[in-house]
Order: sequence, then structure tokens, then C-alpha cells
Amino acid sequence: MPRPSRLAILSAFAALYLIWGSTYLAIRFAIDTIPPLLMAGSRFLLAGFIMFVIARWQGAPKGSLANWGTALLIGACLLLGGNGGVTLAEQYVSSGLASVMVATVPIYIALFAWWSGIAPRPTPIVWFGLAGGFAGVAILLGPALRFSPDDTSRPGIGMLILLVSSFIWSAGSIYSRKAKSASPPLQLAGQQMICGGALLTISGLLMGEHHRFDASRISLLSIGAFAYLVIIGALVGYTAYIFLLRHCDPAKVATYAYVNPIVAVILGALFAGETLTARAVLAAGLIIGSVALVITVQQTKSRPMPVDVACAPAD
Repeated sequence: MPRPSRLAILSAFAALYLIWGSTYLAIRFAIDTIPPLLMAGSRFLLAGFIMFVIARWQGAPKGSLANWGTALLIGACLLLGGNGGVTLAEQYVSSGLASVMVATVPIYIALFAWWSGIAPRPTPIVWFGLAGGFAGVAILLGPALRFSPDDTSRPGIGMLILLVSSFIWSAGSIYSRKAKSASPPLQLAGQQMICGGALLTISGLLMGEHHRFDASRISLLSIGAFAYLVIIGALVGYTAYIFLLRHCDPAKVATYAYVNPIVAVILGALFAGETLTARAVLAAGLIIGSVALVITVQQTKSRPMPVDVACAPAD
């Protein structure tokens, strides 16, 4: 596998930092008038078919049954369990707070990488960072779990969904690094989106979202947000993520998790009037600081290896 250029790597990281940070607000606007799982499913189905057609036009093979099976597993983790959970959770929490909770992904990835043999046992300072991250989560969850029956916002539900979805996303990310596939990156991302989008759509139908879907009530803001999620968030952002997983150390790829919340909080404040309480700011600082500590230590302790050895194919 030829080593990608430095410009390609930097461009992919810039896309991951800025685009994924903005998708939290776009999701919030999209689900204002579109049911969440059907919105997410149609978003990834559309983007996946576009990617797959482009890849085939460029000469990529149809893809073996084994490759499609791998794509189904990764799509189930990253898109159904991961992105689907975020989309559902934003019915209960702000986009900025959702991004802060998702910042726990590198903590899970550090543990999964150790358990799967990709990374060595965490050092004491890494354990300290992991503990700090979970302490930040506990600070956020504490008051959120004490809601009354009259509380219609129920942020605790959203936070619990985000914890589970972050866990599933992390497991899928590690699996995608270890799994093998001969598919080109563009086709690879398209296969995963088609599979994940289909699973999200089926889940939305099983939950009865089609009964409350009314095309005449969809706002222009939701349509614009949906288009942004398909074209920019999925086609550009997700492809950049898969590309980086294929060519870079997972700890470096995971740095998006403490940049995205900053972008998401700023955009939420500017365009949606969102604010974070002092407690949430404290927890966010603890989580993001702990994640930065974990990733920094992992980078400094990692042994230099050739790209083809250090970075297994995404799937």
C-alpha cells in the first residue's frame, strides 16, 4: 500500500476536525422535522450509493460477499450503533453536550486497543487520564439522571444513549482496523454506509417513525441540514475518517474527539442559542483534558513503524 502524501493526511485531519464538529448542529436541525433514524438511514444510504457508484466508475470491483459481510459489521457499529445513537440522543440533549459526551471515544479506544493487542497495557499516567475522563462523565450524568416525571427534556436518557453509542463506535473502529478487505477506500466507505444506512432505516421503521413522518411539514432548515450531512458530513467527513484509520495510528485519529466539542459548542452557541452550565463546562474540561493526556502519552510511547505495518487496512 503506497504511503499517502503529507498534504492528503493533513487535509483529512482538517476535514475530520471541522466537518464532524459541525455535524452535531446539523443533526439537531435535521431532526427538528424529520424522524431521527429515518433521517440518518436515508442520509447514509444516499451517500453510500453515491460513493459506491463513483468507486465502480473508477474501476473498483463489485466486492466479494466477505467484504460486504465486513462492511455490514462495521456499518452496524459505526453508523447504527454510533451515529444512530447520537442522532437519537440529540432529541434530549444539546448538540454541544452531545459532542462532549462523544469525546469519551478515545478512552474506549485506548481500552479496546489494549484488550485487542494493538497497543500495550496502559501506563499509570494513562490510567489516570482514563479515570479523569470517566469522572467528567460522572459529573455530567449525576444531576441529569435525577429528572422528574414532569421533565420532558430527560437529558439523562440522551447521555446514557451517548455513552452506549460511543462504546459501540469505539469497538467498531478497532474492528475496522483489524479486519481485512481488498476494497479501495472510497468503495469501502460506500459499502459501510449502504449497510449502516439500511440498518438505520429498518430500525426507524421498526420503531414506527414512518407513522409520524410528514413530508409536507419538513422545514427548509431541515432540508438544508440533511443535504449538508449527506454531502459534507458523510461523503467528505466519513471518507476522511476511514482513510485516516487505514493510514494512521488510532491514537492520532482519535484527536478529533477533543477538537469536535470545541467546534460544536461554538456553533451551537452562535446558531442555536445553546449554553453550557458551569457544571457542564467543568466536566467538559475534565473529559477533553483527560482525552488529550491519554492520546499524547500514547503518541509519545508508540514505537515508530512503517505505515503498512503500523496501520492495518480499515476493513
